[in-house]
Amino acid sequence: MGKSKVLIVGGTGYFGKRLVKASLALGHETYVLHRPEIGVDIEKVQMLLSFKEQGAKLVPGSFNDHQSLVGAVKLVDVVICAISGVHIRSHHILLQLKLVDAIKEAGNVKRFLPSEFGTDPARMGNAMEPGRVTFDDKMVVRKAIEEGGIAYTYVSANCFAGYFLGGLCQPGRILPSKDDVLLLGDGNPKAIYVDEDDIAMYTMKAIDDPRTLNKTLYIRPPKNILSQAEVVGIWEKLIGKELKKSSISREQFLGSMKEQNYAEQVGLTHYYHVCYEGCLTNFKIGNKGEEEASQLYPEIKYTTVEEYLRRYL
Repeated sequence: MGKSKVLIVGGTGYFGKRLVKASLALGHETYVLHRPEIGVDIEKVQMLLSFKEQGAKLVPGSFNDHQSLVGAVKLVDVVICAISGVHIRSHHILLQLKLVDAIKEAGNVKRFLPSEFGTDPARMGNAMEPGRVTFDDKMVVRKAIEEGGIAYTYVSANCFAGYFLGGLCQPGRILPSKDDVLLLGDGNPKAIYVDEDDIAMYTMKAIDDPRTLNKTLYIRPPKNILSQAEVVGIWEKLIGKELKKSSISREQFLGSMKEQNYAEQVGLTHYYHVCYEGCLTNFKIGNKGEEEASQLYPEIKYTTVEEYLRRYL
């Protein structure tokens, strides 16, 4: 199977830079969109230059210049969008729809991977406000992709390990305490935690795989399907100490959410569905249009939860 020419949009972001690394590691001809909107962000500029040194090609293009996007898209076979969704939601969806329009006009793209990489929005029709806006926006992008006749792969990567494991699944924490932990409810609903570099590698493996064409790829490493309580137990074993535990009930959690600003409420809604309802693990994969990454690519040695947590010792 030949290697694809890949354009990564949002390559300097938290996840995008990992996609660039994985693409280069797998030998794909890798293009990274260089947007003038980057301004004087010296860290991002230097990151782009480091990509260039590693063999990536920088392509100028702006979401404010449709033809520049079309020109960038015409250079490649595959487009991956990794622009962050932490900005104003309507802005995020607008950028992706502009990219969809450019792909439609270019007419040469064999696969598009929109910026998802989390919970499958197609399974979140009953999500609470205000967090459901994230899923609704992603479904608008999916509708545009499918109505435009664009070949796609949607990637549902579940929980980014850095955000969830680092804080032992506690909202607002990214470093594990050696003293105490707050359990969300009884801490027993299971979630799925994936090292961000592993997500990138699974994604890049899938881009020219016919088995993932026009399907959703779920990343579910079997050893990493664990409850918050199990994650805490692994950490306790590593540090040789039992943490002091308290818990927050479902009602208390929802009540405390209302005291936060809009953006924080959106994030906390996601924690609620994952940690109280178990929304990532309460269904089986196997329907038409669904594949599981660790089964498709057993050659990838993924990072286990224990291995990931060791970095914090």
